[in-house]
Amino acid sequence: MLLNSVLLLGLASCGSAYKGLQRTDADATSCLEQFRPKIDSPALYSTQVDILQHHLSGLLYFRPMDNGSMRVLFMSEMGMKFFDFEFTKDGSFIKHYMLPKMDKKAVVKTLRKDFDMVLMRRDPATAKTFTGNGLRYTAFDLPKGKIYYITDTACTQLVRVENGSRRKPVVDVWLKQYRNGVPDSIDIRHHAVKFNISLQRVEK
Repeated sequence: MLLNSVLLLGLASCGSAYKGLQRTDADATSCLEQFRPKIDSPALYSTQVDILQHHLSGLLYFRPMDNGSMRVLFMSEMGMKFFDFEFTKDGSFIKHYMLPKMDKKAVVKTLRKDFDMVLMRRDPATAKTFTGNGLRYTAFDLPKGKIYYITDTACTQLVRVENGSRRKPVVDVWLKQYRNGVPDSIDIRHHAVKFNISLQRVEK
């Protein structure tokens, strides 16, 4: 009896967190547009980053460019640059600078995906919508897994953004307290490793 219970628990733990989602034909564009950060002028955030045993703090700028791209610049309060990325209008990514000791392929790839989730610059026409657990999931395919923008079923509240593998959540992002279309608070939490980013908007 005990062995059977253990086996059942093991099988349950191997199930997918997304198995019960049901496909819908809801409009992704009208749902997501109200939550996409509308950063039309530079936005400044006080930022804390924890990567494994390292802790960084400083200021992060989101700076919209005239060509339609978005620059994301993170530096210490003394002006030392940690990274400078550009998300282009056509969906490309440019690494302008990365602090040498942080300049690892996996770190850059992770940061790119994290801020891609925050900026919500993907074309809603490529999204698929699902419902489950009393929530609505607007999903974008990745080479591995998906990005889910999770709202209530009526799409009046953004619950969280989630990067999921085939079976389980990998990264959670919360965008909160929108003012004039821009979130005051952004939190990014990775499940498998200690890689967390917290941003709090600063008025200039």
